[in-house]
Amino acid sequence: MGRSDSPRTGGDRIRLVIADKTSMGAQLLAEALRRSHRFASVVASDRVADVLAAFADQVPDVALISADLEGDPARGFRLTEEISAAQPGTRVVMLLDIPDREAVVQAFRSGSQGVFCRARSVKELLKCVTCVHQGQIWAAAADLGYVLEALREPQPLQVANKAGVPLLTKREMAVVQCVAEGLTNRETAAQLNLSEHTVKNYMFRIFDKLGVSSRVELVLYVASQTPRRASYFEAKSESVPTAMAAAAY
Repeated sequence: MGRSDSPRTGGDRIRLVIADKTSMGAQLLAEALRRSHRFASVVASDRVADVLAAFADQVPDVALISADLEGDPARGFRLTEEISAAQPGTRVVMLLDIPDREAVVQAFRSGSQGVFCRARSVKELLKCVTCVHQGQIWAAAADLGYVLEALREPQPLQVANKAGVPLLTKREMAVVQCVAEGLTNRETAAQLNLSEHTVKNYMFRIFDKLGVSSRVELVLYVASQTPRRASYFEAKSESVPTAMAAAAY
């Protein structure tokens, strides 16, 4: 496990933990990112145990997690779920070799606030980490398209608290469904036989209840809540012991 610490001289300096699929990859990412001087600390490792130990030492602001860890193509997704459940204050960026539809949707459903393709530049990665630290969602236009497609599939949308109690009314969920289908407020009003003003009011209430601030964040929030189907990640793991940053690249 590698660590680089420097005194926090401002509230915007980031505590970062990196979990990559190889030790060399983790260290190279750490060295490249710490050159920006935006980080109060950087912990990097290819072992899940080291990453979890970093949380016991000092809770990171952002975790950069490779989907593939310890030879398991699904371990990064499960680690993200663990972090999201235990440390909701830590925001996760999922590092993907190939940002295909299944991987992107799985990343957001696991609790990630951003997805980043490994092939892109360190400069873009730094921007991604910074934006996620600031509370934004990071997703390319194609990534968001995958999430929208997944939400349009015939399966019940779910927005509930940990006890399973619905957070939205049936009418609010109908509005959310329209948003997931890519409809504008005007189109939603026509479909639900409401005025556009009423739809806007519903949107304000939905945003307030869920703690989101844009349609993109709403879509990704719902994606993380909706029950997922069995995926090829699970199959592999069994066989192996905008007005935001969205579309900013």
